[in-house]
Amino acid sequence: MIRLFKIVALLEGISALILFFVAMPMKYIWDNPEYIRPAGMAHGVLFTVYIVLATMLKYEENWPWKKYIIICLASIPPFGTFIMERKYFSNTANS
Repeated sequence: MIRLFKIVALLEGISALILFFVAMPMKYIWDNPEYIRPAGMAHGVLFTVYIVLATMLKYEENWPWKKYIIICLASIPPFGTFIMERKYFSNTANS
């Protein structure tokens, strides 16, 4: 389950970067909203899956509340999931 969570965290982080640094500038700078809907939908779905998996892992792995909250909050800022993965999961086996 941790391996799946790490994959979702990576994809969620990439989707946020695409949304914030590709789709939104295309819409607001170049008046081309074509990429907002697919990028936003992908990011929204991945964000939801990320939080659900984090919640499942909190109970499966007996995480303390502090760790769980930090991991959930890491999904908000750009690059947060990448930093979180390195801090909490870089030494974890791909289980």
